[in-house]
Amino acid sequence: MKGAEQQEPAYVVHRRAWRETSLMVDVFTLNHGRMTLIARGANSAKSPLKAQLQPFQPLMLDWTGRGDLKTLTQVDVRPGPALKRTASLYSGLYLNELLQRILPAADPHPTLFAAYIDVLAELSETTEIEPVLRRFELAFAAALGVDFAWDLATDTGRSVEPGQEYCYDPEQGIVATPGPGTRLQHLPGDVLLALADGDLASESGRRLAKRVMRVLFDFLLQGRPLHSRSLFSHLRGERHES
Repeated sequence: MKGAEQQEPAYVVHRRAWRETSLMVDVFTLNHGRMTLIARGANSAKSPLKAQLQPFQPLMLDWTGRGDLKTLTQVDVRPGPALKRTASLYSGLYLNELLQRILPAADPHPTLFAAYIDVLAELSETTEIEPVLRRFELAFAAALGVDFAWDLATDTGRSVEPGQEYCYDPEQGIVATPGPGTRLQHLPGDVLLALADGDLASESGRRLAKRVMRVLFDFLLQGRPLHSRSLFSHLRGERHES
């Protein structure tokens, strides 16, 4: 059958009602990137699809169609980790919203797909949420080609030095001198060097990495809000927000 795909690994990142009894489902797939499928009849009481098409659930999907909206024809559910803690669940929803809102459609990113599988497994096991989120955000930035080196000032071409302060520009990365696009200033060089070594254990490193990633993804979102961020306001006293 023309335009048919079978047994494609995928995850649901968002879904909404479509017409009277169907669902429009945004999925992140291994070989086709982010795409939208129509699950006909899935929103009816008798359909098993509504229960199967859940976020964070590993799926194997079949579909047909050649346009932007393809029709889902088969769903096979595979075993996977469960996000039982509230902070883990909210973090997963945050990552799904990033994928839905930022990742270009029909642009395969198999390395990012593998990172997504890993992050779900980590979120299901750990209470240390922030390092997990930061690592995925960095993988996402690399997939989009907007990653940067923590230990290089791009405006001078020189390595970051301890004892000096630097800035962050989402279009340039770490810079020594603030410019029109600079969003963050006074970033300690020693903390940047620790982050370059992958150190997300220290409080200073986590705090700086979080600030930088927030600025980067706000830039990529172009002013569009992330609804998942508001969920963390309900976790009073919880330090692992996105």
